[in-house]
Amino acid sequence: MGLEAARPSGFVEIRRRGLMLVLSSPSGAGKTTISRRLLMIEPGLAMSISATTRPMRPGERNAVDYHFVEPTEFDLMVNRSEFLEYAKVFDHYYGTPRKPVERALAKGQDVLFDIDWQGTQQLAQSAREDLVSVFILPPSMRALEQRLKTRAQDSADVVARRMAKAADEMSHWAEYDYIIVNEDLDSSVERVRAILTAERLKRQRQIGLAEFVKGLREGQ
Repeated sequence: MGLEAARPSGFVEIRRRGLMLVLSSPSGAGKTTISRRLLMIEPGLAMSISATTRPMRPGERNAVDYHFVEPTEFDLMVNRSEFLEYAKVFDHYYGTPRKPVERALAKGQDVLFDIDWQGTQQLAQSAREDLVSVFILPPSMRALEQRLKTRAQDSADVVARRMAKAADEMSHWAEYDYIIVNEDLDSSVERVRAILTAERLKRQRQIGLAEFVKGLREGQ
């Protein structure tokens, strides 16, 4: 007899509301690399694609890496309340479009965010129950500087600016639910996966759980 046939009348299916998994870190501490690994191995996880006013970098694709928009259009989107969060970072604006995230959560899809502490604060104000926040720390400032230089994406001046900003960014660590020191990439990825597994099982994310338990108590 199949599972469907074995279910008694009045059976209540337990569904799960999706969650918003935020990874934040100083630039170069590893959040983007960890995010890419998670997306490869977690089929129930999708990346939130932010809108930004910064220029496209070599190898990036519009609507895949970011939605690249003009500053005027970004302002219009802010005025229309189309962002869950937005912030100015290094002379450019970044924001999370609201509708795609809300649709995903309602379907039980988990959404991954690669945003800074300012964006995380805004998400916490607007959707705290859906939010799971993780801050990634570097093992040392020397290691952080070396990573920024090794990736060769920015000029020496930009690297210096990012290093100067890192101390301020790290001062917000206590606002996050979880902290990971990224000494080893594989270990850091597994720790984030453990967090994700536990958060998916939280009672408040289980839709229909109360009705399901009621049915069990009534002998269904």
